[in-house]
Amino acid sequence: MKKDTFYITTPIYYPSGNWHIGTCYTTVICDAIARFNRLVGKDVFFLTGTDEHGQKMETKAQSVGVSPKEFIDPIVEDLKTIWTMLDVSYDKFIRTTDEYHVKAVQKIFRKLYEQGDIYKSSYEGWYCTDCESFWTETQLKDGKCPDCGRTVHIEKEESYFFRLSAYADRILELYRNNPGFLEPSSRVNEMVNNFIKPGLQDLCVSRKSVKWGIPVDFDPEQTVYVWIDALPNYLTALGYMSDDESLFKKYWPANVHMVGKEIVRFHAIIWPAILMALGIEMPERIYGHGWLLIGGDKLSKSKQDNVKTELTDPKDFVERYGSDALRYYLLREIPFGSDGAYSNVAFLTRINNDLANDLGNLVSRTTAMIDKYFGGVLPAAGDSFVYDEDLKTIAGGVFSEVKTALDNFNAPKALTEIFRLIGRANKYIDETMPWVLAKDETKKGALATVMYNLSECIRIAAVNLLPFIPKAAHEILSLYGIESSSVKNLEEESSFGKLKAGVTVIKSRPIFPRIDVQKECKDIEELMTSRHEEKIKEQKKEIKD
Repeated sequence: MKKDTFYITTPIYYPSGNWHIGTCYTTVICDAIARFNRLVGKDVFFLTGTDEHGQKMETKAQSVGVSPKEFIDPIVEDLKTIWTMLDVSYDKFIRTTDEYHVKAVQKIFRKLYEQGDIYKSSYEGWYCTDCESFWTETQLKDGKCPDCGRTVHIEKEESYFFRLSAYADRILELYRNNPGFLEPSSRVNEMVNNFIKPGLQDLCVSRKSVKWGIPVDFDPEQTVYVWIDALPNYLTALGYMSDDESLFKKYWPANVHMVGKEIVRFHAIIWPAILMALGIEMPERIYGHGWLLIGGDKLSKSKQDNVKTELTDPKDFVERYGSDALRYYLLREIPFGSDGAYSNVAFLTRINNDLANDLGNLVSRTTAMIDKYFGGVLPAAGDSFVYDEDLKTIAGGVFSEVKTALDNFNAPKALTEIFRLIGRANKYIDETMPWVLAKDETKKGALATVMYNLSECIRIAAVNLLPFIPKAAHEILSLYGIESSSVKNLEEESSFGKLKAGVTVIKSRPIFPRIDVQKECKDIEELMTSRHEEKIKEQKKEIKD
């Protein structure tokens, strides 16, 4: 694996237009990991995008009398707006309708066909339109799609097939020889026991009945199905099968494909088999994270309309609380590798406790004391305290803990370590009681030490928070005259003692104003109830018309 580059991907999103905070989780965690790796000197390529072909999109476009592309374009732009609002720093946004992707997919399909990995036959099976997946009788759950629970129907047509069955043993060998390839480890057992051991079946990779897709160039009646269309985006975005493969040669293999657990099967079985057939090296890791649950159920596109009291629209969060609040909640609250539960109360309480009380109070109290006791100029450290060494030890260890956590994609653990320093700094204020020191002129040196040590803890916390809550971290650093763009080496910048005495310190405003949780929950409930009632009125009007 290349050491100086870092290639991270989200799955490409289906443009339903019904975006919610569950959609945001994968992209936000990838953004935090990408930002961190840039700050430790890696040449990062962060990819996201949209998966735009298929029968479902074709049907939706027909229902409103426009072409699929016309239907999709504004939805994709809306998603890009959300990523901008959430400060997502992707390097490339791929659309499966992009011309370069279409041409590359046709070449990939032809290559696999010519070498015998794709063949033509007829298929009859249970098909879920929403998931665009075929299922066998035994894979159905209560006669319905095992992924989304919707109704399935029998479809029969002539198609091309990928010889997935031929790669079962090689995929098992991949898992055995690379124990970190698929994480969390529980996902490996799921893939082996639920899919590989029962027997992999060859995969339908084209559709004759669906016109909205990439044409098979040597058989124009067929369009390329999602597996060969969507999954290779990780290659085509880098120029694979184009006239310029320099990015592919530079960044591939990917360091990590970050995906939701519902599509692990596609990425941990189908995608490796396609790569094996193409003779391409495997990605280093595939990570299947958990879901964001509301009321014990997954927040999904179809179920969002039934949520009547909880905020779900990411734009609402950013407009009411700022991008950092939503980013922090998603990165801190969802347990590592498991599902996380959302509620308005949990969100508001987390923001109040961590961002307003712990971080916000530390910054505002410290900068206010420097303003009051030292005229807004950071003093040099003077007399030491018995509490100093413990504070400095925790501060000095933050970067190492954050790096270890993020190398394993454990954002909650990384944030816990940063906030352990913030909590220790707040305790340090109570231990040293600077308001008492300020009353005794002979304690001026001790007071200076307290202000300097607190400021250094704030600076170290802020530079390590840059990947997670970039706006707030930037604002905190600017209080000490530090440009966040100047932070190039996070390990070096995390050393205690780099802050220069004599700099002007700006008294901070409340970076995260405290929220009245009870009142805010009531306001949210009224807002969501009003929207739900309005939607019902619109639906009744449409039925009447």
